[in-house]
Amino acid sequence: MTLFPFRVRRAALLADWPWRGGAGKGCGITRRLAIAGITGHINGLKPKQLRDLERLAQKKMRPEDIIGREVARALAEISTELNRRVGLLIHRSGRIETVIVGDYDRITIPALAGVGAAGGRLRGLRCVHTVLGRAAAVSEEDIMDLACLRLDLMASLTIREGLPDLLHTVHLIPRQIDGRDWTTLPPVHPANVQQSCLSLIEALEEEFVRERPVLDVDQGKDRAILVSVTTGSRSEAEESLAELVELARSAGVEVLGQVLQRRKQMHPRFILGRGKLVEIMLMSLRMGANLLLFDQELSPSQIRSVTDHTDLRVIDRTQLILDIFASRARSREGKLQVEMAQLKYMLPKLTTRDDALSRLTGGIGARGPGETRLEIDRRRINDRIARLSKELKGVGNQRYHRRSRRRKRDVPVISLVGYTNAGKSTLLNTLTKSDIQAEDLLFATLDPTSRRLRFPQDMEVIITDTVGFIRHLPADLLKAFESTLEELLEADLLLHVIDVSNPAWPRQVEVVESLLTKLELDTIPCLKVFNKLDLVDPEDYGQLPSNEEGVVVSALRAETLTPLLTRAWTMLRESVDRRE
Repeated sequence: MTLFPFRVRRAALLADWPWRGGAGKGCGITRRLAIAGITGHINGLKPKQLRDLERLAQKKMRPEDIIGREVARALAEISTELNRRVGLLIHRSGRIETVIVGDYDRITIPALAGVGAAGGRLRGLRCVHTVLGRAAAVSEEDIMDLACLRLDLMASLTIREGLPDLLHTVHLIPRQIDGRDWTTLPPVHPANVQQSCLSLIEALEEEFVRERPVLDVDQGKDRAILVSVTTGSRSEAEESLAELVELARSAGVEVLGQVLQRRKQMHPRFILGRGKLVEIMLMSLRMGANLLLFDQELSPSQIRSVTDHTDLRVIDRTQLILDIFASRARSREGKLQVEMAQLKYMLPKLTTRDDALSRLTGGIGARGPGETRLEIDRRRINDRIARLSKELKGVGNQRYHRRSRRRKRDVPVISLVGYTNAGKSTLLNTLTKSDIQAEDLLFATLDPTSRRLRFPQDMEVIITDTVGFIRHLPADLLKAFESTLEELLEADLLLHVIDVSNPAWPRQVEVVESLLTKLELDTIPCLKVFNKLDLVDPEDYGQLPSNEEGVVVSALRAETLTPLLTRAWTMLRESVDRRE
């Protein structure tokens, strides 16, 4: 009879606490309690220890104290009893947001999605955790968490005979001292801290704001730090990073800084070194960045690892290109193609979420626990991809019929190809006196456009502008645009437009030619059009390609296009004669 009330109380506690189900050993299910305000390794803790942790989470202290005397004592006692590190995330108001139970030698700070650090400010939370044994009071992981999570302070409490001993506090600084972006306060007993915690944090924030460069603040605009990690040559990485700057400008992203790191091999988790990641986080705090933009394509695990250590949004080059395409697509076909590419890119990056039973669905009579949210999301994406494929197939059939009508009329077709922003749309406008959108931006136009062109020799042709190419073009995007690129298969002549004013134009030519080979278009006659003569320094005219290699023009000056029309007419006649 004496055990009955305890059983009732314990049953009530377990009913109120959600638990996580998973594949276990022996019994098949491993239960992990999760109390509001308490996280970490709480498996196997006794009910009394859980209640002590819950009481600790309900304590409050003065905003001026890093940690109050009473809280420090309770923290030391429970950490000693558990023989594990215990940490507190404390709000500036003195309220304890989270109690973290770790292992003997470390704690893991959970995701802090509910608290922001906008405008380059600190997060508004400080972390105080215990240190057991002879471990270093302030570790490298403490510094990384401090910098990446933009914590107000990071404090370690050493313990002597179950009681609090010394408090070791470290905080960020706006200017480096001795090559470090943080400084350590003298260790003191928690009861003898003289400096006001709140005043210190407010003074630090004022310094960070004062040191930050003046920005044209636009609440709806992303402010990014570009990151490139390479195992190859530095010159190629710098060239690719410069192209990423142009992609960011095309997407309306403000670039605040660039970081380039050469490594013998990519870091399997963070792609770049941990020290460099800390440096980037501190740079973002000083500059007020809210976005990290990687030049390399990140794997799902790498994206998770980086986002787990920072509150900044993280995207890679592929996602940036997809976002640009999504914002620029105007036709129904273009929108369908981009959406399909985005879904295929997103599908492998879906991950499980740490919200326990809320991931499960299922009704009465369902076999097993039901379908997880992850499975539902994947199924819906696959269903949507199948529906888009069907619609794109219908659009492709329409394009095929239009091409068939052109073939019956025996109208020759010229297609413009080339690297993005090489001037294809401008050339089409000048040749046909059209007003197609043409801007000095990467991927300014996506949807294919066709116009009629009459040669001086009384020959009428169809000239078509297609989407531009770029290095590391996402494979899913290339696959999605298959129906559009099929237009090139019907071309009698390709005009390969090249931006000769760009120092990297030889490598851009290699990229386009490799893609043409991949698309099996290398058998179609091709004339190289070296464009943007007006942007070339007259002293460099001698370095321009010869007439044997192609035609040098300026798409903005109609008078320079006569040799192009002559060469194109000659090659077109030869191509048509061969077909006949």
